[in-house]
Amino acid sequence: MSAPDNHANNHATDPVDEVVPLMPIVLPIVGGVLMFLLAFIAVSMA
Repeated sequence: MSAPDNHANNHATDPVDEVVPLMPIVLPIVGGVLMFLLAFIAVSMA
């Protein structure tokens, strides 16, 4: 018979799985920067 498949532990890491735990930190920071930039554009155009 054939040897058991040992490639299950050697799979490539998914980049989405590495980013998901950082979302509670990254999203508020990016949201704050986006609001600041939009407010700056609105004030500069006024």
